[in-house]
Amino acid sequence: MTMHRVASLADLHRDRGIQVEIGEKKIVLVQAGDEVRAYQGECPHAGAPLADGAVCNGHLICPWHKAEFAIDDGSLCEPPALDGLIRYPVQVIEDQIHVDEHAIQPLSESLPPDDRCFIIVGAGAAGTAAASALREMRFNGRLLLIDREPAPGYDRTALSKFVLAADMHPDQVPPLRDAAYYREQRIECIQGEAMKLDVINKRLTLVDGQRFAYDAALIATGGEPRNLHVIGADLPQVLTLRCREDAKKILAAARPGSHALILGDSFIGLEAASALRKHRVNVTIIARHEVPFAAQLGERIGKAIRALHEQNGVLFRTHVDVSRFEGDGHQGEKRLEAAVLSNGERMPVDLALIGIGVTPVTHFIDGIERETDGSLKVDSGMQAGKDLWAAGDIATFPLDHRLQRIEHWRLAQQQARIAASNMLGGDKHYTDVPYFWTYHFEKRLDYLGHAEDWDDIVYLGEPESFNFLALICKQGSVAAVVGCERERVVALLAERMKQPLFKDEALMLIRQMADSDQADE
Repeated sequence: MTMHRVASLADLHRDRGIQVEIGEKKIVLVQAGDEVRAYQGECPHAGAPLADGAVCNGHLICPWHKAEFAIDDGSLCEPPALDGLIRYPVQVIEDQIHVDEHAIQPLSESLPPDDRCFIIVGAGAAGTAAASALREMRFNGRLLLIDREPAPGYDRTALSKFVLAADMHPDQVPPLRDAAYYREQRIECIQGEAMKLDVINKRLTLVDGQRFAYDAALIATGGEPRNLHVIGADLPQVLTLRCREDAKKILAAARPGSHALILGDSFIGLEAASALRKHRVNVTIIARHEVPFAAQLGERIGKAIRALHEQNGVLFRTHVDVSRFEGDGHQGEKRLEAAVLSNGERMPVDLALIGIGVTPVTHFIDGIERETDGSLKVDSGMQAGKDLWAAGDIATFPLDHRLQRIEHWRLAQQQARIAASNMLGGDKHYTDVPYFWTYHFEKRLDYLGHAEDWDDIVYLGEPESFNFLALICKQGSVAAVVGCERERVVALLAERMKQPLFKDEALMLIRQMADSDQADE
Protein backbone atom coordinates (compact mmCIF):
# COMPACT_ATOMS: atom_id res chain seq x y z
CA MET A 1 0.00 0.00 0.00
CA THR A 2 1.13 3.55 -0.77
CA MET A 3 -0.61 5.76 1.77
CA HIS A 4 -0.75 9.56 1.46
CA ARG A 5 -1.82 11.96 4.21
CA VAL A 6 -4.53 14.05 2.57
CA ALA A 7 -6.63 15.71 5.31
CA SER A 8 -7.57 15.70 8.97
CA LEU A 9 -10.85 14.62 10.53
CA ALA A 10 -11.59 18.24 11.37
CA ASP A 11 -11.76 19.01 7.65
CA LEU A 12 -14.75 16.72 7.06
CA HIS A 13 -18.41 17.74 6.88
CA ARG A 14 -21.57 15.80 7.60
CA ASP A 15 -23.57 17.32 4.73
CA ARG A 16 -21.02 16.98 1.91
CA GLY A 17 -17.69 15.54 0.85
CA ILE A 18 -14.35 17.27 0.46
CA GLN A 19 -12.00 16.90 -2.47
CA VAL A 20 -8.35 15.96 -2.05
CA GLU A 21 -5.71 15.13 -4.63
CA ILE A 22 -2.97 12.55 -4.87
CA GLY A 23 -0.86 13.70 -7.78
CA GLU A 24 -3.38 14.26 -10.58
CA LYS A 25 -5.91 11.88 -9.06
CA LYS A 26 -8.99 13.60 -7.58
CA ILE A 27 -10.60 11.88 -4.61
CA VAL A 28 -13.65 12.77 -2.52
CA LEU A 29 -13.71 12.02 1.21
CA VAL A 30 -17.00 11.46 3.03
CA GLN A 31 -18.02 10.45 6.52
CA ALA A 32 -19.79 7.11 6.76
CA GLY A 33 -20.94 6.99 10.36
CA ASP A 34 -17.78 7.10 12.44
CA GLU A 35 -15.62 6.01 9.51
CA VAL A 36 -14.14 7.76 6.49
CA ARG A 37 -14.57 6.66 2.91
CA ALA A 38 -12.55 7.72 -0.15
CA TYR A 39 -13.99 7.53 -3.66
CA GLN A 40 -13.19 8.83 -7.12
CA GLY A 41 -13.68 12.57 -7.04
CA GLU A 42 -15.61 12.92 -10.29
CA CYS A 43 -19.00 11.46 -11.11
CA PRO A 44 -18.70 8.52 -13.54
CA HIS A 45 -21.61 9.94 -15.55
CA ALA A 46 -20.28 13.33 -16.74
CA GLY A 47 -17.30 14.15 -14.54
CA ALA A 48 -18.97 16.51 -12.07
CA PRO A 49 -16.91 17.24 -8.92
CA LEU A 50 -18.70 15.19 -6.28
CA ALA A 51 -17.43 17.42 -3.48
CA ASP A 52 -19.69 20.15 -4.88
CA GLY A 53 -22.72 17.94 -4.27
CA ALA A 54 -24.34 16.94 -1.01
CA VAL A 55 -24.60 14.07 1.48
CA CYS A 56 -28.09 13.17 2.68
CA ASN A 57 -29.65 10.00 4.11
CA GLY A 58 -26.44 8.03 3.55
CA HIS A 59 -26.16 9.07 -0.10
CA LEU A 60 -23.59 11.18 -1.93
CA ILE A 61 -25.47 13.18 -4.56
CA CYS A 62 -23.87 14.57 -7.72
CA PRO A 63 -24.32 18.36 -8.12
CA TRP A 64 -24.93 18.31 -11.88
CA HIS A 65 -27.38 15.54 -12.76
CA LYS A 66 -28.22 14.17 -9.30
CA ALA A 67 -26.78 10.67 -9.57
CA GLU A 68 -26.65 9.14 -6.09
CA PHE A 69 -24.17 6.76 -4.50
CA ALA A 70 -24.15 4.97 -1.13
CA ILE A 71 -21.54 6.58 1.10
CA ASP A 72 -20.94 3.25 2.81
CA ASP A 73 -19.57 1.40 -0.23
CA GLY A 74 -19.95 3.73 -3.27
CA SER A 75 -22.58 1.57 -4.94
CA LEU A 76 -24.95 3.20 -7.40
CA CYS A 77 -28.32 4.19 -5.97
CA GLU A 78 -29.74 6.60 -8.55
CA PRO A 79 -28.95 7.31 -12.22
CA PRO A 80 -27.97 8.89 -14.58
CA ALA A 81 -24.66 7.28 -13.65
CA LEU A 82 -24.59 3.62 -14.67
CA ASP A 83 -21.73 2.53 -12.40
CA GLY A 84 -20.82 2.87 -8.76
CA LEU A 85 -17.76 4.74 -7.50
CA ILE A 86 -14.18 3.53 -7.44
CA ARG A 87 -13.15 3.17 -3.79
CA TYR A 88 -9.74 3.72 -2.20
CA PRO A 89 -8.36 2.34 1.09
CA VAL A 90 -8.37 4.76 4.03
CA GLN A 91 -6.51 4.78 7.33
CA VAL A 92 -7.01 7.32 10.12
CA ILE A 93 -3.91 7.78 12.27
CA GLU A 94 -4.10 10.31 15.12
CA ASP A 95 -6.95 12.20 13.43
CA GLN A 96 -5.04 12.36 10.14
CA ILE A 97 -6.62 10.79 7.07
CA HIS A 98 -4.38 8.69 4.82
CA VAL A 99 -5.50 7.34 1.45
CA ASP A 100 -3.92 4.71 -0.76
CA GLU A 101 -3.66 5.82 -4.37
CA HIS A 102 -4.42 2.28 -5.57
CA ALA A 103 -8.11 1.51 -5.80
CA ILE A 104 -9.79 -1.38 -4.01
CA GLN A 105 -10.45 -4.05 -6.60
CA PRO A 106 -13.91 -5.61 -6.55
CA LEU A 107 -14.06 -9.29 -5.73
CA SER A 108 -14.73 -11.52 -8.72
CA GLU A 109 -17.21 -14.28 -8.16
CA SER A 110 -18.80 -16.95 -10.29
CA LEU A 111 -22.56 -16.89 -10.61
CA PRO A 112 -24.79 -19.96 -10.89
CA PRO A 113 -26.06 -20.67 -14.42
CA ASP A 114 -29.41 -19.18 -15.36
CA ASP A 115 -31.38 -20.51 -18.33
CA ARG A 116 -33.82 -17.58 -18.49
CA CYS A 117 -33.89 -15.10 -21.39
CA PHE A 118 -34.71 -11.44 -20.76
CA ILE A 119 -35.41 -9.06 -23.63
CA ILE A 120 -35.16 -5.27 -23.57
CA VAL A 121 -36.70 -3.48 -26.54
CA GLY A 122 -35.03 -0.08 -26.93
CA ALA A 123 -31.45 0.89 -26.09
CA GLY A 124 -31.85 4.51 -25.06
CA ALA A 125 -31.86 5.93 -21.53
CA ALA A 126 -34.17 3.31 -20.02
CA GLY A 127 -33.02 0.29 -22.02
CA THR A 128 -29.32 0.80 -21.36
CA ALA A 129 -29.93 1.52 -17.67
CA ALA A 130 -31.99 -1.66 -17.34
CA ALA A 131 -29.40 -3.85 -19.07
CA SER A 132 -26.67 -2.43 -16.83
CA ALA A 133 -28.80 -2.89 -13.73
CA LEU A 134 -29.64 -6.51 -14.54
CA ARG A 135 -25.98 -7.46 -14.73
CA GLU A 136 -25.21 -5.35 -11.65
CA MET A 137 -27.98 -7.26 -9.85
CA ARG A 138 -26.32 -10.59 -10.77
CA PHE A 139 -28.65 -11.76 -13.53
CA ASN A 140 -26.62 -14.43 -15.32
CA GLY A 141 -29.07 -15.48 -18.02
CA ARG A 142 -29.31 -14.51 -21.67
CA LEU A 143 -29.86 -10.78 -22.11
CA LEU A 144 -30.96 -9.32 -25.44
CA LEU A 145 -30.94 -5.59 -26.14
CA ILE A 146 -32.99 -4.83 -29.26
CA ASP A 147 -32.66 -1.46 -30.94
CA ARG A 148 -33.52 -0.12 -34.37
CA GLU A 149 -30.61 2.35 -34.24
CA PRO A 150 -27.34 1.13 -35.83
CA ALA A 151 -25.13 2.62 -33.10
CA PRO A 152 -25.23 2.07 -29.32
CA GLY A 153 -27.53 4.33 -27.32
CA TYR A 154 -26.25 7.80 -26.45
CA ASP A 155 -27.36 10.83 -24.45
CA ARG A 156 -29.96 12.47 -26.68
CA THR A 157 -30.31 15.42 -24.30
CA ALA A 158 -26.95 16.67 -25.59
CA LEU A 159 -28.43 17.25 -29.05
CA SER A 160 -30.53 20.29 -28.21
CA LYS A 161 -28.21 21.59 -25.49
CA PHE A 162 -24.73 21.21 -26.97
CA VAL A 163 -24.72 19.71 -30.47
CA LEU A 164 -26.91 22.34 -32.13
CA ALA A 165 -24.76 25.00 -30.45
CA ALA A 166 -21.66 23.41 -32.06
CA ASP A 167 -20.16 22.88 -28.61
CA MET A 168 -20.07 19.19 -29.51
CA HIS A 169 -19.98 17.45 -32.90
CA PRO A 170 -22.89 15.05 -33.43
CA ASP A 171 -20.52 12.09 -33.69
CA GLN A 172 -18.79 13.10 -30.45
CA VAL A 173 -21.85 12.48 -28.27
CA PRO A 174 -20.50 9.56 -26.25
CA PRO A 175 -22.34 6.24 -26.12
CA LEU A 176 -24.04 5.36 -22.86
CA ARG A 177 -21.99 2.16 -22.90
CA ASP A 178 -19.09 1.27 -25.17
CA ALA A 179 -18.89 -1.91 -27.22
CA ALA A 180 -16.42 -3.50 -24.79
CA TYR A 181 -18.96 -3.29 -21.96
CA TYR A 182 -21.56 -5.22 -23.92
CA ARG A 183 -19.02 -7.91 -24.79
CA GLU A 184 -17.75 -8.24 -21.23
CA GLN A 185 -21.25 -8.40 -19.79
CA ARG A 186 -22.52 -10.80 -22.48
CA ILE A 187 -25.31 -8.45 -23.55
CA GLU A 188 -26.42 -9.34 -27.07
CA CYS A 189 -27.02 -6.10 -28.99
CA ILE A 190 -29.34 -6.81 -31.91
CA GLN A 191 -30.13 -4.16 -34.47
CA GLY A 192 -33.69 -4.53 -35.63
CA GLU A 193 -37.14 -3.05 -35.42
CA ALA A 194 -39.85 -4.75 -33.43
CA MET A 195 -42.82 -5.84 -35.56
CA LYS A 196 -44.84 -7.70 -32.94
CA LEU A 197 -44.50 -8.46 -29.27
CA ASP A 198 -46.95 -11.22 -28.39
CA VAL A 199 -47.66 -10.69 -24.69
CA ILE A 200 -49.73 -13.87 -24.34
CA ASN A 201 -47.15 -16.23 -25.85
CA LYS A 202 -44.12 -14.17 -24.73
CA ARG A 203 -42.54 -13.89 -28.15
CA LEU A 204 -40.92 -10.98 -29.98
CA THR A 205 -40.80 -10.85 -33.78
CA LEU A 206 -38.61 -8.36 -35.63
CA VAL A 207 -39.32 -6.81 -39.02
CA ASP A 208 -36.52 -8.92 -40.55
CA GLY A 209 -38.21 -12.10 -39.38
CA GLN A 210 -36.07 -12.93 -36.34
CA ARG A 211 -38.05 -14.36 -33.44
CA PHE A 212 -37.17 -14.55 -29.77
CA ALA A 213 -38.99 -16.22 -26.91
CA TYR A 214 -38.53 -14.56 -23.54
CA ASP A 215 -39.10 -15.14 -19.85
CA ALA A 216 -39.39 -11.43 -19.05
CA ALA A 217 -39.42 -8.34 -21.26
CA LEU A 218 -38.98 -4.61 -20.76
CA ILE A 219 -40.38 -2.15 -23.30
CA ALA A 220 -38.22 0.98 -23.44
CA THR A 221 -38.84 2.24 -26.95
CA GLY A 222 -39.42 5.89 -26.00
CA GLY A 223 -41.33 8.35 -28.12
CA GLU A 224 -41.33 9.44 -31.74
CA PRO A 225 -41.53 13.18 -32.43
CA ARG A 226 -44.97 14.13 -33.68
CA ASN A 227 -45.06 15.34 -37.26
CA LEU A 228 -47.01 18.35 -38.43
CA HIS A 229 -49.62 17.22 -40.93
CA VAL A 230 -49.74 20.18 -43.29
CA ILE A 231 -48.85 20.68 -46.93
CA GLY A 232 -45.08 20.95 -47.40
CA ALA A 233 -44.15 19.21 -44.14
CA ASP A 234 -42.16 16.71 -46.22
CA LEU A 235 -39.71 19.35 -47.47
CA PRO A 236 -36.09 18.46 -46.59
CA GLN A 237 -35.62 21.42 -44.24
CA VAL A 238 -38.76 20.69 -42.17
CA LEU A 239 -37.22 18.62 -39.39
CA THR A 240 -37.65 17.11 -35.96
CA LEU A 241 -34.84 16.50 -33.47
CA ARG A 242 -34.50 12.94 -32.22
CA CYS A 243 -31.13 11.61 -33.34
CA ARG A 244 -27.64 12.59 -34.48
CA GLU A 245 -28.69 12.55 -38.14
CA ASP A 246 -31.48 15.04 -37.41
CA ALA A 247 -28.95 17.30 -35.69
CA LYS A 248 -26.63 17.13 -38.69
CA LYS A 249 -29.46 18.18 -41.02
CA ILE A 250 -30.41 21.09 -38.77
CA LEU A 251 -26.80 22.27 -38.57
CA ALA A 252 -26.45 22.04 -42.36
CA ALA A 253 -29.39 24.42 -42.76
CA ALA A 254 -28.39 26.75 -39.91
CA ARG A 255 -26.32 29.29 -41.82
CA PRO A 256 -25.58 32.72 -40.31
CA GLY A 257 -28.32 35.11 -41.31
CA SER A 258 -30.77 32.33 -42.21
CA HIS A 259 -34.20 32.14 -40.59
CA ALA A 260 -35.31 29.21 -38.45
CA LEU A 261 -38.92 28.70 -37.47
CA ILE A 262 -39.49 26.59 -34.36
CA LEU A 263 -42.98 25.20 -33.88
CA GLY A 264 -43.67 24.66 -30.20
CA ASP A 265 -42.38 26.29 -27.04
CA SER A 266 -41.24 23.04 -25.42
CA PHE A 267 -38.00 22.72 -23.50
CA ILE A 268 -36.33 21.14 -26.53
CA GLY A 269 -37.72 23.88 -28.80
CA LEU A 270 -36.37 26.69 -26.66
CA GLU A 271 -33.06 24.93 -26.06
CA ALA A 272 -32.74 24.62 -29.84
CA ALA A 273 -33.52 28.33 -30.20
CA SER A 274 -30.74 29.18 -27.75
CA ALA A 275 -28.31 26.93 -29.60
CA LEU A 276 -29.16 28.25 -33.07
CA ARG A 277 -28.67 31.86 -32.00
CA LYS A 278 -25.01 30.98 -31.40
CA HIS A 279 -24.79 30.48 -35.17
CA ARG A 280 -26.35 33.96 -35.72
CA VAL A 281 -29.46 32.29 -37.07
CA ASN A 282 -32.63 34.39 -36.85
CA VAL A 283 -35.15 32.43 -34.78
CA THR A 284 -38.92 32.74 -34.53
CA ILE A 285 -40.91 30.53 -32.17
CA ILE A 286 -44.56 29.73 -32.84
CA ALA A 287 -45.56 29.50 -29.20
CA ARG A 288 -48.66 27.91 -27.73
CA HIS A 289 -48.39 30.01 -24.58
CA GLU A 290 -47.75 33.68 -23.88
CA VAL A 291 -45.47 32.59 -21.05
CA PRO A 292 -43.42 29.45 -21.75
CA PHE A 293 -43.27 26.82 -19.00
CA ALA A 294 -45.71 28.69 -16.75
CA ALA A 295 -47.55 25.41 -16.13
CA GLN A 296 -44.34 23.70 -15.01
CA LEU A 297 -42.23 26.43 -13.41
CA GLY A 298 -44.66 29.19 -12.56
CA GLU A 299 -45.37 32.42 -14.41
CA ARG A 300 -42.53 34.47 -12.94
CA ILE A 301 -39.81 32.02 -13.97
CA GLY A 302 -41.48 31.50 -17.34
CA LYS A 303 -41.48 35.24 -17.98
CA ALA A 304 -37.80 35.42 -17.02
CA ILE A 305 -36.95 32.66 -19.53
CA ARG A 306 -38.93 34.36 -22.30
CA ALA A 307 -37.24 37.68 -21.53
CA LEU A 308 -33.83 35.98 -21.67
CA HIS A 309 -34.62 34.63 -25.14
CA GLU A 310 -35.96 37.96 -26.36
CA GLN A 311 -32.87 39.76 -25.07
CA ASN A 312 -30.86 37.37 -27.22
CA GLY A 313 -32.87 38.05 -30.36
CA VAL A 314 -35.49 35.28 -30.33
CA LEU A 315 -38.91 36.36 -31.60
CA PHE A 316 -42.07 34.81 -30.14
CA ARG A 317 -45.34 34.57 -32.10
CA THR A 318 -48.54 33.47 -30.40
CA HIS A 319 -52.15 32.98 -31.54
CA VAL A 320 -51.02 31.73 -34.95
CA ASP A 321 -50.28 28.32 -36.44
CA VAL A 322 -48.59 27.11 -39.59
CA SER A 323 -51.08 26.33 -42.36
CA ARG A 324 -48.56 25.08 -44.89
CA PHE A 325 -44.95 25.20 -46.01
CA GLU A 326 -43.85 26.32 -49.44
CA GLY A 327 -40.73 25.34 -51.36
CA ASP A 328 -39.18 25.54 -54.77
CA GLY A 329 -36.56 23.72 -56.79
CA HIS A 330 -32.92 24.61 -56.14
CA GLN A 331 -30.17 22.85 -58.09
CA GLY A 332 -32.46 19.87 -58.59
CA GLU A 333 -33.54 19.73 -54.94
CA LYS A 334 -36.71 21.17 -53.55
CA ARG A 335 -36.00 23.53 -50.66
CA LEU A 336 -38.11 25.17 -48.01
CA GLU A 337 -38.77 28.83 -48.76
CA ALA A 338 -41.64 30.00 -46.59
CA ALA A 339 -44.24 29.14 -43.98
CA VAL A 340 -47.78 30.38 -44.47
CA LEU A 341 -49.42 31.14 -41.13
CA SER A 342 -53.05 30.74 -40.12
CA ASN A 343 -53.56 34.53 -40.37
CA GLY A 344 -52.47 34.44 -44.02
CA GLU A 345 -48.99 35.85 -43.42
CA ARG A 346 -46.23 34.38 -45.59
CA MET A 347 -43.00 34.15 -43.56
CA PRO A 348 -39.72 33.41 -45.42
CA VAL A 349 -37.88 30.62 -43.61
CA ASP A 350 -34.88 28.41 -44.37
CA LEU A 351 -35.40 25.84 -41.64
CA ALA A 352 -38.41 24.63 -39.65
CA LEU A 353 -37.99 22.60 -36.49
CA ILE A 354 -41.09 20.79 -35.27
CA GLY A 355 -41.24 20.43 -31.49
CA ILE A 356 -44.84 19.64 -30.67
CA GLY A 357 -44.35 16.58 -28.49
CA VAL A 358 -43.82 12.86 -28.92
CA THR A 359 -45.98 9.78 -29.43
CA PRO A 360 -45.13 6.60 -27.47
CA VAL A 361 -43.73 3.85 -29.68
CA THR A 362 -45.96 0.94 -28.65
CA HIS A 363 -47.78 0.03 -31.88
CA PHE A 364 -46.06 -3.38 -32.08
CA ILE A 365 -47.36 -4.68 -28.75
CA ASP A 366 -50.17 -7.23 -29.04
CA GLY A 367 -52.20 -8.60 -26.16
CA ILE A 368 -52.35 -5.62 -23.82
CA GLU A 369 -54.53 -2.53 -23.77
CA ARG A 370 -52.91 0.85 -24.37
CA GLU A 371 -53.87 4.23 -22.95
CA THR A 372 -55.51 6.81 -25.20
CA ASP A 373 -52.14 8.47 -25.85
CA GLY A 374 -50.60 5.13 -26.84
CA SER A 375 -48.68 4.62 -23.61
CA LEU A 376 -48.71 1.54 -21.38
CA LYS A 377 -50.23 1.74 -17.93
CA VAL A 378 -47.88 0.30 -15.31
CA ASP A 379 -48.04 -0.13 -11.56
CA SER A 380 -45.55 1.47 -9.17
CA GLY A 381 -43.18 -1.43 -9.87
CA MET A 382 -43.30 -0.60 -13.61
CA GLN A 383 -45.13 -3.82 -14.48
CA ALA A 384 -47.52 -3.58 -17.45
CA GLY A 385 -48.64 -7.20 -17.65
CA LYS A 386 -47.57 -10.76 -17.02
CA ASP A 387 -43.77 -10.87 -17.29
CA LEU A 388 -43.88 -7.48 -19.04
CA TRP A 389 -42.52 -4.18 -17.79
CA ALA A 390 -42.29 -0.69 -19.30
CA ALA A 391 -40.20 2.39 -18.55
CA GLY A 392 -39.61 5.87 -19.87
CA ASP A 393 -41.71 7.95 -22.25
CA ILE A 394 -44.09 5.07 -22.97
CA ALA A 395 -45.05 4.42 -19.32
CA THR A 396 -48.04 5.95 -17.54
CA PHE A 397 -47.35 5.34 -13.86
CA PRO A 398 -48.73 6.35 -10.45
CA LEU A 399 -47.10 9.39 -8.84
CA ASP A 400 -48.59 11.26 -5.89
CA HIS A 401 -51.81 9.27 -6.27
CA ARG A 402 -52.23 10.31 -9.90
CA LEU A 403 -51.42 8.57 -13.16
CA GLN A 404 -48.64 10.46 -14.94
CA ARG A 405 -46.54 10.16 -18.07
CA ILE A 406 -43.38 12.22 -17.68
CA GLU A 407 -40.80 12.53 -20.45
CA HIS A 408 -37.61 12.97 -18.40
CA TRP A 409 -34.31 11.27 -19.21
CA ARG A 410 -33.33 10.51 -15.61
CA LEU A 411 -36.85 9.38 -14.73
CA ALA A 412 -36.68 6.81 -17.52
CA GLN A 413 -33.47 5.47 -15.99
CA GLN A 414 -34.95 5.42 -12.48
CA GLN A 415 -37.93 3.44 -13.75
CA ALA A 416 -35.64 1.08 -15.65
CA ARG A 417 -33.67 0.16 -12.52
CA ILE A 418 -36.91 -0.53 -10.65
CA ALA A 419 -38.16 -2.70 -13.52
CA ALA A 420 -34.86 -4.61 -13.64
CA SER A 421 -35.08 -5.43 -9.95
CA ASN A 422 -38.66 -6.61 -10.27
CA MET A 423 -37.92 -8.70 -13.37
CA LEU A 424 -35.62 -10.62 -11.03
CA GLY A 425 -38.38 -11.14 -8.47
CA GLY A 426 -37.90 -7.98 -6.43
CA ASP A 427 -40.60 -5.78 -4.97
CA LYS A 428 -39.34 -2.27 -5.67
CA HIS A 429 -41.69 0.66 -6.20
CA TYR A 430 -41.27 4.15 -7.57
CA THR A 431 -40.73 6.42 -4.58
CA ASP A 432 -38.11 8.60 -6.24
CA VAL A 433 -38.16 12.26 -7.23
CA PRO A 434 -38.39 13.24 -10.91
CA TYR A 435 -35.60 15.54 -12.08
CA PHE A 436 -34.54 17.28 -15.28
CA TRP A 437 -32.43 20.25 -16.28
CA THR A 438 -32.66 22.70 -19.11
CA TYR A 439 -30.14 25.10 -20.67
CA HIS A 440 -30.73 28.50 -22.26
CA PHE A 441 -28.06 31.07 -23.20
CA GLU A 442 -25.53 29.71 -20.69
CA LYS A 443 -28.17 29.59 -17.93
CA ARG A 444 -28.86 26.17 -16.44
CA LEU A 445 -32.09 25.50 -14.55
CA ASP A 446 -32.69 22.41 -12.41
CA TYR A 447 -36.23 21.15 -11.85
CA LEU A 448 -36.91 18.68 -9.06
CA GLY A 449 -40.22 17.02 -8.27
CA HIS A 450 -43.49 17.36 -10.15
CA ALA A 451 -46.18 19.97 -9.55
CA GLU A 452 -49.31 20.37 -11.63
CA ASP A 453 -50.85 22.92 -9.29
CA TRP A 454 -49.74 24.85 -6.24
CA ASP A 455 -50.84 27.55 -3.82
CA ASP A 456 -47.48 29.15 -2.98
CA ILE A 457 -44.04 29.71 -4.48
CA VAL A 458 -41.22 30.82 -2.18
CA TYR A 459 -38.35 32.55 -3.99
CA LEU A 460 -34.84 32.71 -2.57
CA GLY A 461 -33.05 35.10 -4.90
CA GLU A 462 -34.42 36.67 -8.06
CA PRO A 463 -35.48 34.54 -11.06
CA GLU A 464 -34.81 37.53 -13.31
CA SER A 465 -31.13 37.45 -12.32
CA PHE A 466 -30.91 33.66 -12.88
CA ASN A 467 -29.47 33.05 -9.44
CA PHE A 468 -32.33 31.72 -7.34
CA LEU A 469 -34.15 28.84 -5.73
CA ALA A 470 -37.93 28.50 -5.91
CA LEU A 471 -39.92 26.18 -3.64
CA ILE A 472 -43.22 25.32 -5.33
CA CYS A 473 -45.57 24.36 -2.51
CA LYS A 474 -49.04 23.01 -1.96
CA GLN A 475 -50.70 23.04 1.45
CA GLY A 476 -47.38 23.75 3.11
CA SER A 477 -45.47 20.89 1.46
CA VAL A 478 -42.76 21.24 -1.18
CA ALA A 479 -44.01 19.69 -4.41
CA ALA A 480 -41.22 20.88 -6.71
CA VAL A 481 -38.05 22.95 -6.72
CA VAL A 482 -36.56 25.12 -9.44
CA GLY A 483 -32.96 26.28 -9.06
CA CYS A 484 -30.35 28.21 -10.97
CA GLU A 485 -26.78 28.41 -9.63
CA ARG A 486 -27.97 26.37 -6.61
CA GLU A 487 -26.65 22.92 -7.51
CA ARG A 488 -25.63 21.82 -3.99
CA VAL A 489 -29.00 22.65 -2.45
CA VAL A 490 -30.89 20.93 -5.27
CA ALA A 491 -28.64 17.88 -4.82
CA LEU A 492 -29.57 17.76 -1.12
CA LEU A 493 -33.27 18.11 -1.85
CA ALA A 494 -33.13 15.41 -4.57
CA GLU A 495 -32.67 12.89 -1.77
CA ARG A 496 -34.59 14.64 1.00
CA MET A 497 -37.77 15.05 -1.07
CA LYS A 498 -38.20 11.29 -1.24
CA GLN A 499 -40.05 11.80 2.02
CA PRO A 500 -42.68 14.50 2.57
CA LEU A 501 -40.95 17.83 3.07
CA PHE A 502 -42.68 20.84 4.58
CA LYS A 503 -41.78 24.33 3.46
CA ASP A 504 -40.42 25.44 6.85
CA GLU A 505 -38.18 22.36 7.11
CA ALA A 506 -36.89 22.94 3.58
CA LEU A 507 -36.03 26.55 4.43
CA MET A 508 -34.20 25.38 7.57
CA LEU A 509 -32.15 22.85 5.56
CA ILE A 510 -31.27 25.52 3.00
CA ARG A 511 -30.17 27.95 5.74
CA GLN A 512 -28.05 25.28 7.42
CA MET A 513 -26.30 24.48 4.14
CA ALA A 514 -25.69 28.18 3.44
CA ASP A 515 -24.25 28.65 6.95
CA SER A 516 -21.98 25.63 6.51
CA ASP A 517 -20.73 26.86 3.13
CA GLN A 518 -20.15 30.36 4.50
CA ALA A 519 -18.18 28.99 7.46
CA ASP A 520 -15.74 27.40 5.00
CA GLU A 521 -15.09 30.59 3.05
